[in-house]
Amino acid sequence: MEQKAVQLDRETFSCSICLDLLKDPVTTPCGHSYCKNCINDHWDTEDEKRIYNCPQCRKSFTPRPELLKNTMLAALVEQLKKTGLQAAAADLCYAGAEDVACDVCTGRKLRAVKSCLVCLVSYCEKHLQPHFDVAQFKKHKLVEPSEKLQENICSRHDEVMKMFCRTDQQCICYLCSVDEHKGHDTVSAAAERTERQRELEGSRHNIQQRIQDREEDVKLLQQEVEAINGSADKAVEHSEKIFTQLIRLMEERRSDVKQQVRSQQETEVSRVKELQEKLEQEITELKRKDAELKKLSHTEDHNQFLHNYPSLSALSESTHSSSINIRPLNYFEDVTAAVSELRDKLQDVLSQKQTNVSLTVTEVDVSLPEPEPKTRADFLRYSREITLDPNTAHRWLILSEGNRKVTNKNQTQSCSRHPDRFTYWSQVLSRESLTGRCYWEVKRRGGGDGVVIEVAVAYKNISRAGKSDESAFGCNNKSWRLDCETDGYEFHHSKVHTPVSGRLSSRVGVYLDHSAGILSFYSVSDTMTLLHRVQTTFTQPLYAGLYLDDGGSAEFCQL
Repeated sequence: MEQKAVQLDRETFSCSICLDLLKDPVTTPCGHSYCKNCINDHWDTEDEKRIYNCPQCRKSFTPRPELLKNTMLAALVEQLKKTGLQAAAADLCYAGAEDVACDVCTGRKLRAVKSCLVCLVSYCEKHLQPHFDVAQFKKHKLVEPSEKLQENICSRHDEVMKMFCRTDQQCICYLCSVDEHKGHDTVSAAAERTERQRELEGSRHNIQQRIQDREEDVKLLQQEVEAINGSADKAVEHSEKIFTQLIRLMEERRSDVKQQVRSQQETEVSRVKELQEKLEQEITELKRKDAELKKLSHTEDHNQFLHNYPSLSALSESTHSSSINIRPLNYFEDVTAAVSELRDKLQDVLSQKQTNVSLTVTEVDVSLPEPEPKTRADFLRYSREITLDPNTAHRWLILSEGNRKVTNKNQTQSCSRHPDRFTYWSQVLSRESLTGRCYWEVKRRGGGDGVVIEVAVAYKNISRAGKSDESAFGCNNKSWRLDCETDGYEFHHSKVHTPVSGRLSSRVGVYLDHSAGILSFYSVSDTMTLLHRVQTTFTQPLYAGLYLDDGGSAEFCQL
């Protein structure tokens, strides 16, 4: 009641404009009180209207009233300021929408500071005091305020649930333990809490360890990022210098070629023009001689003709041959050919070096470790659509079904010569390169007893020509293969043969985790049966491959 009275006093002596305790209280003619500054500021805005209203009752005054200090009210406010500090603090303790309210308070409830698990009641600071003063209450269990205290009451027996049924994994009261939970494995809630607390601490320890491990991984990845960036920056800088030097060298060579061509052009043109001038002089002389002979031919005096003929008929020998040898009109085409040849060689070198650069750049696997798939649904998350490359297929093989199916007809097919084609072994490689995590399935079709179909993976640089082991799947260090026969399986790599036991099936699944170096073969039916697993290090992208005996057929399945 005292707190309520104090609150009433604070509301009574508060300014309705600023909502705080009155400062220099003044009273209007209608009897309402305000802070002096608040009412003056309010009326200052009404000076233009010349009508002044009371903010509370809206009564009008004309002219503007003179406001005098209310000394009695001022004294009461000062007294309230001295005695009302505790009440002001209490104002801050009322329960809001998100707070747990005291169950004992009446009227406007204060915030609860504790909840009692024995009383199942939440208390404010004032009503909690008996739990500190009364001996019987001191044994009660106090916890942080909770709105879920009623969840500790058994809905069936209206008793506090102090026991735990391990059989049904639920909290129960004592009556439940001798009623519907009779014969179950029951312990006290405290004992179960202790057990679960140990498990919780163990889980927290594991989580904290994982956090620590992940933080270390993050640091390592950050270091990897910095190393990659630093290495890339150095490579770009060095490459820029090299290419700048190459460009400068090419510019110098271009200038030299241009200068040589122009110099040779000037020499040849000068030689030709010199000869041309001499020939033109000879033509002029011959024309003059022809004119004299023509004139002589028209002479009617025979004696004069015979007298002059000997001196005019004799021709001086030409200093040049009767015909000019003109070279074929290729002129400087040999220079063009040489420059073109240089360009082609440079392109070949750059293309080869670019491929080598691409292959030597180390792939950085920054993916978090994932568990290896267990079920077929897990494997299908990594499914890849595989198609076969016709340029690699042996001449006995026919591709169909959008290059997903291959059949060995044991007859030479009409196809172009290609350096990627296998020339002896009836093999074919996929068009797609395989990195990261991939999964695909191969279905065997047709073929009789004894027909072998090999499911393989290989590097692109596996040999293609001849019958040597270097070009046969599984007989070298560039390929891995699983032989699928009618009576079983066998794995081959680098001439090492490993017998494989497993469930026979017409469908074989292949799982590749390139960065982890894992290659696994599975027999696929209603379940996934592991046939053989390889753990190694792959240094290049892989390609899926197939080998087929005469009459054999296989297809990459659409998953």
